[in-house]
Amino acid sequence: MSQLFSPVSFGPLSLANRIVIAPMCQYSSTDGLANDWHQIHLGQLSQSGAGLLILEATAVLPEGRISWADLGLWDDATEAALKHVIEAVKRWSPMPIGVQLAHAGRKASSARPWDGGGALPATDPRAWTTHAPSAIPFSPTDPAPQALDLAGIDAVVEAFVAAAQRAERIGLDLIELHAAHGYLLHQFLSPLSNQRDDEYGGSLQNRMRLLVRVFDAVREAVSDRIAVGVRISASDWVAGGWDIEQTTTLAHVLDGRGCQFLHVSSGGNDPRQQIPLSPGYQVPFAQAIKAQKLRMPVIAVGLITDPAQAESILRHGHADAIALARGILYDPRWPWHAAAALGDSLEPAPQYLRCEPREARGVFIAPPR
Repeated sequence: MSQLFSPVSFGPLSLANRIVIAPMCQYSSTDGLANDWHQIHLGQLSQSGAGLLILEATAVLPEGRISWADLGLWDDATEAALKHVIEAVKRWSPMPIGVQLAHAGRKASSARPWDGGGALPATDPRAWTTHAPSAIPFSPTDPAPQALDLAGIDAVVEAFVAAAQRAERIGLDLIELHAAHGYLLHQFLSPLSNQRDDEYGGSLQNRMRLLVRVFDAVREAVSDRIAVGVRISASDWVAGGWDIEQTTTLAHVLDGRGCQFLHVSSGGNDPRQQIPLSPGYQVPFAQAIKAQKLRMPVIAVGLITDPAQAESILRHGHADAIALARGILYDPRWPWHAAAALGDSLEPAPQYLRCEPREARGVFIAPPR
């Protein structure tokens, strides 16, 4: 058996293989509500043969949305809408499904990517006031955010807890806390965006405080059947910013508090970032964290597109699982093709058994009768 198609566990959650579908924003909600698009989108991905599907960044507060069209999980209406979608998908797929809970901080109140992206001007009727650790805009031309006071920080923690409890109620299996890509929890971590002089700013311990507090609160708020982990940007790719050394310290702290996976990405917190894009360009970050011999599994992500490439990362011990994002949007049957390339097999929905190519005979296994 290949490493890619061997089982792995994220705490209480057992996965059939090590292919993770990473969260990918769809910018297709109205007032945070999941709809038919999400059912179509998640339905097709749930038939891909991957081991785990993680929903897009899902805002814990309306003002925490990246755009006005983002998915949310902050009240009874957003909970009911997402429950309808999750129940429909799970009716036809045994794939575990998780959710990425998020607050966009100063990168909220943005246009959809196909509308140009970037912060909406304050004059736009869809815009709102954003919040951040410090009153520093992401871009000099963006409206300045309001610095969160201590009561505001408490409200953010409470919102993550409430959303996590809603996630469990609707049958989700995993919670990923979004502390990457320049969103609020990442903003508190980085000295580029966090210039506070209270207990949430300054030292590394203080800058980690909000993420650790949110993790502890969410872990306490949901049952032991739910896996809880974190997505992190391992580097700001800007001198003087968040880096792999600080990430490694954070990884040890989270591991000691019972974090059940770490999803290692990078960037997104500063427009000055200089990212040397190449195949697997973020894998060295996952490798550095994996070398710390932590208890929690490490997920590698970023321009991993070839099955042999994914298999090599796992066989060399650079990560425990591989996440795909744009690649699986382009090829929703990537796991099928990977199984054929690696001489392995997987179990598709029985409705699809008859499509197995003659030249790849043996890739599909029939479900038990």
